[in-house]
Amino acid sequence: MTLPRRGLWLGAALLLGASVLAGVAWLRGPQVDVIEVRRAPLVRTLQFSARVATLSRVDVGSTVTGRVAEVRVMEGAAVRAGDVLVLLEDQEWRAALAQADAAESQAQARLTGLRSSARTATQAALAQAQATQRAAQAALERAQQLVAQGFYSAAQLDEVSRAATVAQEQVRSANAQVQANADGGSDMVQAQAQLAVARAATAAAQARLAQATLRAPTDARVLQRAVEPGQIVQPGKALLSLALVGPTQLVAQVDERFLEQLRPGQSAAVLADAFPAQRFAARVLSLAPAVDAQRGAIEVKFALQGQAPDFLREDMTLSVEVETARVDAALVLPQSALRAPAQGDQAEVLVAQDGRALVRSVRLGLRTLGAVEVLDGLTEGEQVLERSGPDGTRQPGQRVRARPVDWMPGAAAATPRNAVRVQGSGEALSSAMGS
Repeated sequence: MTLPRRGLWLGAALLLGASVLAGVAWLRGPQVDVIEVRRAPLVRTLQFSARVATLSRVDVGSTVTGRVAEVRVMEGAAVRAGDVLVLLEDQEWRAALAQADAAESQAQARLTGLRSSARTATQAALAQAQATQRAAQAALERAQQLVAQGFYSAAQLDEVSRAATVAQEQVRSANAQVQANADGGSDMVQAQAQLAVARAATAAAQARLAQATLRAPTDARVLQRAVEPGQIVQPGKALLSLALVGPTQLVAQVDERFLEQLRPGQSAAVLADAFPAQRFAARVLSLAPAVDAQRGAIEVKFALQGQAPDFLREDMTLSVEVETARVDAALVLPQSALRAPAQGDQAEVLVAQDGRALVRSVRLGLRTLGAVEVLDGLTEGEQVLERSGPDGTRQPGQRVRARPVDWMPGAAAATPRNAVRVQGSGEALSSAMGS
């Protein structure tokens, strides 16, 4: 055989071999990426912005008009209940209190005098008047006898009778004075009333003087100072703003579409935008009973788990991630394995079985942005085709050669290894609304 004929035979053999290999590959089908169904923890979370808020904030102001003598606190200072915050000039109010004290002392002295010396004097006057009455009555009886015997004239009897009448009136007057000085007497009641008025005036003067000193109503932190020494202040103007000491809360405005996913008690991881490396824990405390109609959002409050970090400040912006659902051992697939968006809890996937792509109906459970839980229709270890890839979309019944690919569900530091921690659909844009 000549050399040219030998080359033709070699080329034909190579062509035949390539055709055979191509036929075998066609019979086996193209290689496709498949994902092995396996169990893993599946976690669904929501992420949104929040802010720091204390339970209550109060404004401290003056109830009287006056000039500021001293301001004893600065912004950021921690104060205890009763601590002096601001002092007003109080010379006039101190003088008024001294005058009221003097008037009270005078009224007290008068009452004491009525109860001691005046009562003794009136009793002595009564005794003297009674003695005079007895003498005048005896003189009247004697004069009447003398008139009957003819020794006294009628004129002399009238004079003695008048003296007896005067003595009787003196007794009556002295007795009235004694009764007036008794505990229930008019003089005593009047003196007691005057003392009560004086005491009330003293209390009013003390209250006015106390208004010159502004004190902390409870343990708090000074948020804002709007007063300086020498300033004239008036009632109704806030001089200091205080954040009352209490459990620190976080407040967020969350899109109402995610209301169904939230409930009190859910755990959350929190990061301050200013301190991104210092994560701390919180929990959902409450959901507002009404939706903000203008924002289409609902207010969600969080309580811190444990001590609040020292760097937290009022109205600080935070990023909150709430764990809204968890399945510790779910049959997990990526969303890309579904042939089409799920209809309710039903969906379809392509399974690599006996060298072909076969349709399988599945029932879904928990869903996140990147993964789904399979409740029925698949078993652990089965191979599911991805919906699309570099080789294009596969059709049911098509011959395929499975090429397993690694699929690692996204894991967050706060969840177990291999946990799927992906945001639910839409959270990244719609729920990051701020507060």
